[in-house]
Amino acid sequence: MRQLIIGFCLVCGAVASTPAQVSVGIGMSMPGLSIGINLPFYPDLVRVPGYPVYYAPQVDANFFFYDGMYWVFQDDNWYASAWYNGPWDYVDPYYVPVFVLRVPVRYYRVQPPYFRDWRDDAPPRWGEHWGHDWARGRPGWDQWNRRTAPPPAPLPNYQRPYSGERYPQQVPQQRSLREEHYRYEPRDPVVRQYQQRPPELQRAPEPDRPRQAPYPDATRREQPERLHGQGQGLGHDQGPGREKNRGREDDRDQERRPLRSKDKD
Repeated sequence: MRQLIIGFCLVCGAVASTPAQVSVGIGMSMPGLSIGINLPFYPDLVRVPGYPVYYAPQVDANFFFYDGMYWVFQDDNWYASAWYNGPWDYVDPYYVPVFVLRVPVRYYRVQPPYFRDWRDDAPPRWGEHWGHDWARGRPGWDQWNRRTAPPPAPLPNYQRPYSGERYPQQVPQQRSLREEHYRYEPRDPVVRQYQQRPPELQRAPEPDRPRQAPYPDATRREQPERLHGQGQGLGHDQGPGREKNRGREDDRDQERRPLRSKDKD
């Protein structure tokens, strides 16, 4: 079975697989952009026992399939897409489907450090990680009767022939192929809402726009600039503040001059 290996690198690059190549990178959490997952072909998906969720054991990422959509947990964010290589949309933790949240820790291929002390046969402790406000907004997410779990959605095997240059980059084309070959109706309200959005709200990257996002160090450098820009927006408060400081320095200079003249006298 062909092995897929996706490495999350500091700089956008490529990692060799057997025999294909997988280009990788760190993506930004913006809708309709690449998050660094660029599989050379349709991944093998295996059902999580007892759950209506699939995972990709040969993809070195937290890559799931549930209710007709792909779900990825990366850099402490959730993303979703109707196609295995995106484009991806950021999903707020409040709206991630409960069955995705319930997947046990052992099926996360790239576990963040805070997973280490958690049981691998239980779901991640999202309430502990995201805090009390999130837990109050998602009561009972980790309590369910396994006998009443819904059946899994059929796998989108119609996507298998579409890889490499044949992969549809534009969302309207993806939607057209889906409507033609995949008649499954999702149960989850979040998934239904996503699929009912007009295509213009699910834009793919422009053809001349680079699909690889900046590496993490560049993201860190951008954050202070955004904060600086916000500070300028707030104040005009900071501008007068600086003028006041200059005024105080002038006042101190004026106070020093009389003192020197008295000393001379």
